[in-house]
Amino acid sequence: MDIARADHVPERAEPSRRQVWLLAFGFWTLLALSYALSSGLSSLSEGRDANWLRGLIWNLADFWLWMLLAAGIGWLGRRSTGRSWPRFLLMHVPASLGVALAQTLLQLLIFWTVSGPGKMPVTSFDGFVHMEFAYKFQQGLVTYWVILAVLRGIESRRHLRDERLRRTQLETQLAQSQLQALRMQLQPHFLFNTLNAISALALADPLQARLMIARLSDFLRLTLEERHAPQVPLSRELEFLSCYLDIQQVRFQDRLSTQLDVADDTLGAAVPNLILQPLVENALRHGLQDKVGAGILRISTRLDGDQLQLRVDDDGLGLPPLGSPEGIGLGNTRSRLHMLFGDSARFELSPLAGGGTRAEVRLPFIRHIA
Repeated sequence: MDIARADHVPERAEPSRRQVWLLAFGFWTLLALSYALSSGLSSLSEGRDANWLRGLIWNLADFWLWMLLAAGIGWLGRRSTGRSWPRFLLMHVPASLGVALAQTLLQLLIFWTVSGPGKMPVTSFDGFVHMEFAYKFQQGLVTYWVILAVLRGIESRRHLRDERLRRTQLETQLAQSQLQALRMQLQPHFLFNTLNAISALALADPLQARLMIARLSDFLRLTLEERHAPQVPLSRELEFLSCYLDIQQVRFQDRLSTQLDVADDTLGAAVPNLILQPLVENALRHGLQDKVGAGILRISTRLDGDQLQLRVDDDGLGLPPLGSPEGIGLGNTRSRLHMLFGDSARFELSPLAGGGTRAEVRLPFIRHIA
């Protein structure tokens, strides 16, 4: 999971109650207009005069009533969430009968009030009721269950989306906590090693010991400024590394020569915070510390297609013949890369042809966004 991007994923805004009602009004009104138009055209095709006003009133009354009733159906649907099927049916079967009856009677009453018996398409209101009541009641029952199914489907989809969002947020928080724990594991490891070096110089060379303490203070200040950032620009990472190398330069004196080969187009890349320091520390401790004479440390960055390549080379003692277990720094680096990028990142240690070791990190090139 890419935590840096997951933190910036915007949450989908929920529509307001007013927007929901406006959408519902538009939906039911469009249905009423389409049915009124279809009814009028059907009358004309049969050679009868089309009463557009009566058809419009009838359909608007029908669908606007369902719009109001749908809110109540949705409320009943939410109340029945999680209930067993017998209790679900016990609630909705009587409700569907009552709603269908109420909708049919209200619609007929509205049509009677507006149109009057003299304008009815049949000889009397009684005849109209006999023709339409059974049909409208049955249609009302079907409409109730269709509305209930649609609203419950929408509600279930919303719950599923919210649950997925909540799970993603929990996974992100867990990954961030794990990354923070790894960083907390790395910082004491580096700090203890540096303090041991300062302790060794305290009596032999007090001036150099004080200089290392000053460099260590600068490094810790930069680290604390970015303590909550899982990723930083490569340019910022190189500032950390510069402070760390200043500390080691005091320690190694003229036995250490550092070469930086940083491509300009990589400086804005997002990299895990403190990704280079453990690689450099490993090269110094296991490659150059016990080497007889001066050693060279080369740090390079390159773009290779859509991959960022970070390399730390040394001309030290090289890898042990049978290999050795990874220490805290390298194990930490591998774990952080896997948590941030999964299989898209790679970390390898390999011997160099002329002697020494290469530590190489490859990860997706993503430009850092402040």
